[in-house]
Amino acid sequence: MLKKEQTPLFHAPLDDSLSVPIMSDTSWIEDAHPTAGDGNFGTRNFISESIRARRIFAFILLVSFTFLFLILRVGYLQVVRGVAYREAAEGNRQRFLPIPAERGLIFDTNEVQLTKNIPNFALALVPQDLPRNESERNNVISRVAMLTNTPVEKIAETIKKYGSYSYESIIIQDDLDYDTAMNIYIAAADIPGIHIQRGSKRLYVEEAPKGEVDLPLSMSHILGYQGKLSPEELDMLYDAGYLPSDTIGKSGVEKAYEPFLRGVYGVKRIEVDSFGKEQKVLTEDPPSPGSHVVLSIDIHIQVALEHYLQKALDKGGFFRASAIAMDPRDGSIRALVSLPSFDSNDFSGGIDNDTYQSYLSNENQPLFNRAISGAFPSGSSIKPAFAAAALQEGIITPQTTFRSTGGLAVGQWFFPDWQAGGHGITNVRRSLAWSVNTFYYYIGGGFGDFVGMGVEKMMEYLRYFGFDQKLGIDIPGEVVGFLPSKEWKEQSKGERWYVGDTYNVSIGQGDILVTPLQITSYIATIANGGTIFKPHVVEKTIDIATGDEYVVEPEILDTVPISSENLNTVRLGMKDCVDYGACRRLSLLPFETAGKTGTAQWSSVKEPHAWFTSFAPYDNPEIVLTILIEEGKGGSETATPAAYEFYKWWWKYKITGDISLDE
Repeated sequence: MLKKEQTPLFHAPLDDSLSVPIMSDTSWIEDAHPTAGDGNFGTRNFISESIRARRIFAFILLVSFTFLFLILRVGYLQVVRGVAYREAAEGNRQRFLPIPAERGLIFDTNEVQLTKNIPNFALALVPQDLPRNESERNNVISRVAMLTNTPVEKIAETIKKYGSYSYESIIIQDDLDYDTAMNIYIAAADIPGIHIQRGSKRLYVEEAPKGEVDLPLSMSHILGYQGKLSPEELDMLYDAGYLPSDTIGKSGVEKAYEPFLRGVYGVKRIEVDSFGKEQKVLTEDPPSPGSHVVLSIDIHIQVALEHYLQKALDKGGFFRASAIAMDPRDGSIRALVSLPSFDSNDFSGGIDNDTYQSYLSNENQPLFNRAISGAFPSGSSIKPAFAAAALQEGIITPQTTFRSTGGLAVGQWFFPDWQAGGHGITNVRRSLAWSVNTFYYYIGGGFGDFVGMGVEKMMEYLRYFGFDQKLGIDIPGEVVGFLPSKEWKEQSKGERWYVGDTYNVSIGQGDILVTPLQITSYIATIANGGTIFKPHVVEKTIDIATGDEYVVEPEILDTVPISSENLNTVRLGMKDCVDYGACRRLSLLPFETAGKTGTAQWSSVKEPHAWFTSFAPYDNPEIVLTILIEEGKGGSETATPAAYEFYKWWWKYKITGDISLDE
């Protein structure tokens, strides 16, 4: 059967004599693809062209992405980070130097100047201007150390301490005199990063005008002093404009009124060279000076009170004492003395280590403001408060009497009067005049059929008078004291409260603790008829630029819930103390006064503390005086004579203006 033959694409001969295809005309192929005649029918050329196209495309993509990245990067640097980099660039060329404001001065109520500012120079270093190379940086620090005679380690530590403030001036050596500052300035001309910084140094006046009288060291506890900012203080205050090279009030009025005294710093914008040295001033904004502060303290009263208090210490061989003179009409402090004291000038410009250690090692603690920071057993100085409370609660009347035979016996315990044999029949006025313990045992803890107030009610009235709390005096350091309770004793001592504890508290012994300021304030409250004023040592501030005055107005904290009749009975009892009782030394004065003594036992091996608190003149009180002599034996023995001498001087000063002191 015949099959149809399939025609091949190329017809080859049956023999091998022919080596070319029958279809020999290939011109159409060459026309269609010029490179097809190389014997590979164009395959290699197709592949080569495809590879070149991909490379060109990849190159174009790479170039496009590169340009896009550059455009985005430039945009980021100029738009997003432009300000920061511009500031950094300007920082390499410019500096903003602070111009310290003149610190406000402090005056007493008579406008006697108590502080002054004198020019001061310091060697400062800007960490940003130090070389970046570590060896070069260490070399600069070594040169600065040699120049200032300061250990390298100390300089390195200072730089590290303020590492977060590399563009700010950091003080390396302070309190340079002019000649030393100029010598360092010349010698350091080629040292990058350092410069001489001009400022002012705070000094505390030691002599009154016209040489009238030397100002007392006891003013240091009131004025306080300035010191360098600690890193912790700088972190808190940097945003408020404080700098690493700044000083700040550390205690007293300098600290409490820092915002008024400081002023507002100015700014000088300068151009610097590669060493950080000033080339020219670009702009300058002047500073605004701080306000003056006028105290309620009368420097003459302060001098006299310190004088007579120190005289009592010297006479008795005592070492520590405090005293406060307050105006009961508005709470203003006229004098505040704490002995021993210190010199604020020792801290001005930085205190040396030896001097500081001498203060710290002194067992009498001269840096301690005993008048507001010391808490002591009150002794009998607290009795007028308990007398007023008992009258107000109806526990007693002005006619109520108890027989004092030398003390009270409760079981095996005996609670004595201070006078052997007692004081006989005693009412509330006589109990104050002679400080009769038995009377207060009765009204406090009760005895026999008589029911006393009890410790809760007694402590309640002490709180009414401002005890166990801060009164808010406008200098730092005030403490609250302490008032005991039944719950406190059970928790702290693991013992229940006994009637003997109430007896002890009723005469100001036991665990009760008060400050001289609290005693002064509560006596002022009795003297003025029941008003508790916030005590203050500043009278006003004065804006130097405008002359505007900000007056510290009297601030009433509270009014005690005791009737004027009952307060008057207590006042009469305190006057009896002067007329015929334990305070009768003051009866020799040419004006009437009222007072209360106190003897506070606090140690079985040391002498008791001696208190005396009073007000004068009796009919129209202008001054409340409290004196505490630590380990001073007895109030009537040591504290009262000191008060007498002061009052005698005060009356002369009040009437004639004579400030001379009796020796």
